[in-house]
This record gives sequence, structure tokens and C-alpha cells, in this order.
Amino acid sequence: MISHQSWANLLALREPLLPSAARDLIRLAVAHAKVAFASHAREELAKDGITIDRAIEVLRAGVVEPAEFEHGSWRYRVRAATIYVVVAFRTEDHVVVVTAWRRKR
Repeated sequence: MISHQSWANLLALREPLLPSAARDLIRLAVAHAKVAFASHAREELAKDGITIDRAIEVLRAGVVEPAEFEHGSWRYRVRAATIYVVVAFRTEDHVVVVTAWRRKR
């Protein structure tokens, strides 16, 4: 596995990341408790009945989709089953959940 510092250097130089690289960094942030939740994300989680723990699980085990540039930063959508969690990197080892939702069937 690539070291944390190597991934940090990659992020600083190469965003947008490939989904596989973003997945590894997101999982590293989760493992080191470097995940924050924006107030909007907390509101959306509550609205859709998704717990913080469930959102973290999506980040830990979900599929990362290709990055999209929105509101001045690259955002990575992570999905698992019907739940989507969108993160942005604030630093090389810290992600912020910016929004989340449950897909309607």
C-alpha cells in the first residue's frame, strides 16, 4: 500500500484524482478520523434519516465516482446501495462531507 505521505503528495499535485486514488485517500481519512461534516450535510442526513455512522460506512466501503468540479473544489460522490455521500478534500488527509442523500426508488 502507498504511504499516507505519498498519497498526500499525489493529491497536492494531481487533483482531480482518479476514483481509485480518491477511494484510498477517503478510506485513509476515515481510518484516521479526519472526516468533518458541513452543516448542510448534517441537515441533509437528518432529512433523509441517515446517521453519521451510516455515512461513514458509505465512505469506508462505497464506490467512488469520477470527480466533479463544483463551487470551487473537486467533489467526489461515494455511493453504497441507495445512499450517496459527497466529499471534498480540505487538506491532503482531511475530507469534508458536503452533502448526502438517499436515492428515491
